[in-house]
Amino acid sequence: MTVKKHPCFDKSSIGQCGRVHLPVAPKCNIKCNYCNRKYDCVNESRPGVTSSVLKPHQALEYLHKVMAAAPNTTVVGIAGPGDPMANPVETLETMRLAKEHYPDLLFCLSSNGMNMPPYLDRLKELGVTHATITMNAVDSDIGEKIYSWARDGKVIYRKGNAAKVLIERQLESIKGLVERGIIVKVNTIVVPGVNDHHVEEVAKVAGELGATLQNCIPLYPTADTPFAAVPEPTHAMIKELRKVAGVHVTQMTHCKRCRADAVGLLEADRSGEFAETLSQCSRLLPTSENESRPYVAVATREGLLVNMHLGETRTFQIWGPSPSGSGFCKIMDRAAPASGGGAKRWAALADVLKDCRAVLVAAMGDTPRLLLEENGLPAHAVSGFITDNLDALYRTGDLSAFSARKARACGGGCSGGGEGCG
Repeated sequence: MTVKKHPCFDKSSIGQCGRVHLPVAPKCNIKCNYCNRKYDCVNESRPGVTSSVLKPHQALEYLHKVMAAAPNTTVVGIAGPGDPMANPVETLETMRLAKEHYPDLLFCLSSNGMNMPPYLDRLKELGVTHATITMNAVDSDIGEKIYSWARDGKVIYRKGNAAKVLIERQLESIKGLVERGIIVKVNTIVVPGVNDHHVEEVAKVAGELGATLQNCIPLYPTADTPFAAVPEPTHAMIKELRKVAGVHVTQMTHCKRCRADAVGLLEADRSGEFAETLSQCSRLLPTSENESRPYVAVATREGLLVNMHLGETRTFQIWGPSPSGSGFCKIMDRAAPASGGGAKRWAALADVLKDCRAVLVAAMGDTPRLLLEENGLPAHAVSGFITDNLDALYRTGDLSAFSARKARACGGGCSGGGEGCG
């Protein structure tokens, strides 16, 4: 199988062939000491961040819009913001839909490999052409310095045991992908003082298993992680590591550390340009879901304006179409779960509002917004009259004219405490 038309695998195509990542996989099954998915800034390019999370039917609609606006797109991929195979239902259904509508595209998957082995045959059936496995160590003594835990179903492994199980699954995944004719790239995050001396051994094992490419990615020090204070590798270090690793497997030298919602050319990413389109698609409901979720929850003080913060709202007004068929009216009041509890609070709120297609608030933090979306409840920070917002939501789903969300500095903003800080 050729690598042509995949810009990550073929450097000569980076100026002509685009890619689009469909962010349908929010959950992850391992904890890396360099990863923090809390923050999102459109000016920040790194794995694990996205402006919105999509469901499969939303991802297909987004893909339609991307293909119309960027016809030079040759690759559709799933790379998070968590791990695709920790979200197998969403990932496989998205691939099925994409393959059905765009059979000529290349299909790519990026994973840690932990939960990939059970799905190898299905990935082949769905037409996956390229896969990336992030493998940072092949020695569990080194791996335990990189991974805090790994989850296999309901079993959680920690430190050395986590690294051992993860490495076993990664090796099995690479071998299985290659055996099925899927082109494999291995990503290796270079952490100075932790695994930099071990990169060549990873390359040797990857090459022996049949990987086509290795991508030695410099550590991106991220706030609120165990590796936040570890310095980023120097260009000289990366150059030397690629030289010694290149003896065993071809090296990638043009990586852009793409976001989970990356779109466009590698050298001219358009994720910021498509952010609003992505957000609009994240609010789309299938027809059957529209029928079962007829209402909208509103954070309001007086019942006229959307003017309360998500975290401070103790009672939501539930609105819906007027029985007369003209306009909208308040249906009832509904109490919100008590404050505190972090992620559990937002899961509980999504359950309380399970017959609502959306919740409208004046402001909210990115963490609760993403958690609500993960639990099936789109949340919108808007301003203005309730009825004006409802009219736009029910007619088109586009609330951009009422958007109250303000930009933040990279890595700033929400404390992550789960209290809805804005």
